[in-house]
Amino acid sequence: MSKEKNQSPEAAAAEADIVEETAENEESSKDAEEGSTSASEASASSPSEQDPLEAAKAEAAEMKNRYLRSVADLENYRRRIAREKQEIIRSAAGSVIEELLPVIDNLKLGLAAAEKHPEAKDVTQGFAMVFEQLRNVLKEQGLEALEPDGSDFDPNFHDCIAQHASSEIPEGKVIQTVRTGYRLNERLLRAASVVVSSGIAPEGNAESTSQNS
Repeated sequence: MSKEKNQSPEAAAAEADIVEETAENEESSKDAEEGSTSASEASASSPSEQDPLEAAKAEAAEMKNRYLRSVADLENYRRRIAREKQEIIRSAAGSVIEELLPVIDNLKLGLAAAEKHPEAKDVTQGFAMVFEQLRNVLKEQGLEALEPDGSDFDPNFHDCIAQHASSEIPEGKVIQTVRTGYRLNERLLRAASVVVSSGIAPEGNAESTSQNS
């Protein structure tokens, strides 16, 4: 006779209870695992739900920085273009004015010669007015005349064409401006041609000068 037929009703009932309890334990374990998995998924989904917001904030900050940099670059570009434009205008004006300097010299010489002819006084005054008007226009463009009579000799702006002894003007001072120099907006167009004092002449030279006379 088999084992199942020999088993008593009480043993069969106990075995059935054990099988049922085992099934319940397995179901509880399964429920616990599912709950743990759900909790893990919930905890994992929480940061992922916040990531888009943080990403949007970071992107907005980056776009703002790019915008500010673009505005700064544009402003620098405008300033550079304006500065280059002014430099081009000054350079072009400087070339034209430099060509006019000999004309100004000739006008000055002509007016100086006309003053020796009183019969042409009215004509001379007319030309003097035109010359003064021309000088004012050039002055408004930044032209500055260099006539350093009595001032210290400056090799940066003066061209010494001769040195003369002088008992009245100290050594190194400009005695006379032979040709006017000009400066345009702090840029030298032409140095002034000047005669510079060499100071008091030595006694030997003075005695030889008096003997020769």
